[in-house]
Amino acid sequence: MRKYSPILLLTLLLAMGRGICAQEVVDRIVARIENDVILLSDLRQLSHYQMFLDGKSESDSKLLDLLIDQWIVRNEATVSRIAQPTEEDVDKSLARLRRSFSSAEEFEERRKQSGLSEEDLRKMTRSQLYLSNYLDTRFRPAIQIDDKDIEDFYQTRVVPRARSRGQAPPSLEASRDFIQEALVQRAINEQAEKWLSESRTRVRVDNLLEEGGK
Repeated sequence: MRKYSPILLLTLLLAMGRGICAQEVVDRIVARIENDVILLSDLRQLSHYQMFLDGKSESDSKLLDLLIDQWIVRNEATVSRIAQPTEEDVDKSLARLRRSFSSAEEFEERRKQSGLSEEDLRKMTRSQLYLSNYLDTRFRPAIQIDDKDIEDFYQTRVVPRARSRGQAPPSLEASRDFIQEALVQRAINEQAEKWLSESRTRVRVDNLLEEGGK
């Protein structure tokens, strides 16, 4: 057996100690859901994504609720064999997201401030597309929008918004497709929230968020 001198042994122990101290714990489990886990890093990434989109982030507890909902949707989407978005789908979604900012410079500045890399943003976009595609496939076929709903939306939303901007409102016919899709999306969100509310009661979740502090 090789022997070290006392001085060399002390040097090795000190070096090991510095290494251990430098290895800060940066991740942990914040929830167990069925046979899966949600990590603190998952929560932080969603927080960064919200900061990028809205300039602010919700509390950790609300973020965890969103991640649990996403787990439920993703699990159902996997069972239903929903196809993953294509690279072209992701590109189009990112292009729409870029256009929602006033300039390409603002887009890049917000992305950097939020701490998201380009690959992070692409990964989050792909994930959100996958979830929304499942919800659309599940709920859109049963949604019916009638003419009265479209006319009400036009009178209460489209016309006042145009006038508040000092613009002449577009005609009802010119707005019809846009209004119908907006109403369909609202109905999908309402149906999805009802379904998720029921699904949460059937899923076993152990919330460990408070055990590790903020």
